Amino acid sequence: MFHSAALKLSLWYLAIIMSLSIGSSIALYHVSSNELERSAQRPYNISSVTIGPNDLYTRQRQELLNQDRQRLKINLVIYNVVVLVVGGGVSYMLARRTLQPIEEILEAQTRFTADASHELRTPLTAIQSEIEVGLRNINLTKSEAVDLLKSNLEEVAKLKSLSEGLLTLARQDNDRDVDSTANLLEALEEALRPLQKLATGKKINLNNKVVDFKLRIDHKKLVELLITLLDNAIKYSSEGTQITLSSAKAGKNGILHIKDQGMGIKASDLPHIFNRFYRADSSRSKDQTAGYGLGLAIAKKIVEQYGGAIVVKSSPNKGSTFSVQLPLS
Repeated sequence: MFHSAALKLSLWYLAIIMSLSIGSSIALYHVSSNELERSAQRPYNISSVTIGPNDLYTRQRQELLNQDRQRLKINLVIYNVVVLVVGGGVSYMLARRTLQPIEEILEAQTRFTADASHELRTPLTAIQSEIEVGLRNINLTKSEAVDLLKSNLEEVAKLKSLSEGLLTLARQDNDRDVDSTANLLEALEEALRPLQKLATGKKINLNNKVVDFKLRIDHKKLVELLITLLDNAIKYSSEGTQITLSSAKAGKNGILHIKDQGMGIKASDLPHIFNRFYRADSSRSKDQTAGYGLGLAIAKKIVEQYGGAIVVKSSPNKGSTFSVQLPLS
């Protein structure tokens, strides 16, 4: 589809280029031809002025004029052929470059739709199967019915979590306050409170070495960003390890580092971990941790909304370090 569209757009570009080229060539030919004709009509010596032009020499000059016009035509034709060939290639490159962002967006939308459908289908299938099994069981006890409802409730909670994540991603494009500021340490302390129990349960030590400064970001967005990154670090860290939080200023930006001692990420997975629904190999799969692979995509979008950047350095079995850079207030 996009190849065909690129060819059509190339033809439009080429048509515009050739229209300009041919138009300018026609104008150039007329101007040059008139100049050549005026030059041929000038007296060639004093005697031609006093006595009159020599017929032989006049014919020679007319022949030269015709030859010059013919050469001019040939040169202009060659020029337009070159413009046609080069313009065709340039037009196709420009058309591909014009359509590339649209193609990437469409591909991302297609992948997103497919991934979302897959993720939604799993809990819905589980709910449907459990209900069907329960309905077929004519001897279903109250205890079994309660267990079935509890299981369904868990799947509904997963669906709610997934839908909230999708809505968060959808809202990010328009939900931005560029004039808001937030204290890093204050937001970090707020983000740590709901995660402290999870860290304690895995005997993970949260080593807070953060130096406070103000960032140009909404406070709630910063808390959401920190919760996402800290939750990710805790989930993928082994029991009894340590997560170190540190910060520094770099010019007009503030940088926060979150370093864990977890399982790490393979080099082949690193370019994709911020993609929606992306989850690395089986060591980081749903069998090990809950989630849908939306957290890091949300985190990246928040950071980029406020003109920042997020990068990760990681090696398998050596932990990961997420670094967030945001403008200072």
